[in-house]
Amino acid sequence: MPSDYATHNAPRSIGELKELLKHDIKIKVAGVDVDGILRGKFMSKDKFLSAASSDGFGFCSVVFGWDMHDQVYSRELLISNKSNGYRDVIASIDLMTYRRIPWEGNVPFFLVSFLDPETKEPLCACPRNTLRKAVKKAEAKGWDCFAGVEYEYFQFNETPNTLAEKKFMNLQPLTSGMHGYSLLRTQLNNDYFQDLFDESHKFGIPIEGHHTETGPGVYETALAYTNALRMADNANLFKYLAKSVGMKRGVVPSFMAKPWGNLPGCSGHIHVSLRNSSGNNIFAVSEEELENGGRKNAKYNDLRYVSQECEWFLGGILDGVTDVMPSLVPTINGYKRLVGGEQYWAPNAVTYGYDSRAASIRVISPPSVAPTATRLEVRITGADMNVYFALSAILLLGLRGIEKQLDPGPPLSHFTSEDRKNGHIKMLRTSLEGATEEMMKPNSIAREEAVFGNDFVEHFGGTRQHEVKLWNEAVTNWESE
Repeated sequence: MPSDYATHNAPRSIGELKELLKHDIKIKVAGVDVDGILRGKFMSKDKFLSAASSDGFGFCSVVFGWDMHDQVYSRELLISNKSNGYRDVIASIDLMTYRRIPWEGNVPFFLVSFLDPETKEPLCACPRNTLRKAVKKAEAKGWDCFAGVEYEYFQFNETPNTLAEKKFMNLQPLTSGMHGYSLLRTQLNNDYFQDLFDESHKFGIPIEGHHTETGPGVYETALAYTNALRMADNANLFKYLAKSVGMKRGVVPSFMAKPWGNLPGCSGHIHVSLRNSSGNNIFAVSEEELENGGRKNAKYNDLRYVSQECEWFLGGILDGVTDVMPSLVPTINGYKRLVGGEQYWAPNAVTYGYDSRAASIRVISPPSVAPTATRLEVRITGADMNVYFALSAILLLGLRGIEKQLDPGPPLSHFTSEDRKNGHIKMLRTSLEGATEEMMKPNSIAREEAVFGNDFVEHFGGTRQHEVKLWNEAVTNWESE
């Protein structure tokens, strides 16, 4: 991996690592499971240094054998099961992820990736390994992957105990009313609002924008554009930071995609581009093309200010997006955001358009931005996404599109019910069950080795089938009412 995803002061050798930790007695480590949840622990410095000097340390594989409530999956899956005794896998420490946690006494922190204990190969469903696969594929062509993530999230004046006591209903929002981009509203809970920005900076997660969003107690935070793997780490750790800072301030942030039926949902928009070894944006048109009204061979007006590679990359996403939907929208609730989503700018069809917030993929290029800022914004994902899988899906499909030179077809941002009926528009699945069926079908694009591959689809798809089973067994308050 290139070192440009490294954090500030990340050690380049065991000698540098020992120097960094000379005043510490313990280190916090964590890996990421298929739901995007950080699973970790404290380690003594001696144990940590020993692991960092070798392949890593043993970590119970059950984090790939149970769901977010530590309930074992409904059927035996590939990585962790009764047959293999829920054996250990290897947690390989990534020294490039060095941070200190400012709200925990500046304790050192590192992320790990998971390896098979016998082959030492990356686990197929390890989120960081999956994204590495996409990044390495781009590197083979001489490109670096760059990304940005924006989160919208509700916040409540609650504690974990009051949430449980209220059975997660009738929660008190941080503020009342709809106040998008309000400067005044942030004066309420100002210490918390400021902490999110300031602690992120200290934790190595630069923020580009931070403001109130439409909805009671809703914020939006845009994380600074950077190397794709670093971006995924930053985005995942931002949730950890927000919840940790919130606990100290008596606030519970929620990254649930659609907490309330009558209010806008919470998006997790992803921006992507590719750069060459000189740092130039592969998606941008040349200076000459910019001055002469755009790319002459652009098939559609919406794409005249993006490169041919960007057009093919877009075609790849559009071609395969319905086959990878669970990696973009992984929860039961996430699909509630997409049902009737056009009312709240949440896309539910396979569409794209220049600078269109009504489309699934927004093309951002000149004349609205400088050529260097040319990028694609994928608007399907919600705040509940596993950012590693979502970003992997986008990059892998896009790179496949370049390889196959896929035409994205004509732009379409707005469509009618008649467009749906006559098949003029391809709709996204609006349930996790349907999306998982699509991903797991024998000829799914997700199964291609150049995308996720069979092992990933079987394991991750099995975890989504487990979620569907639990949902189908549940009796909801809507039914009771």
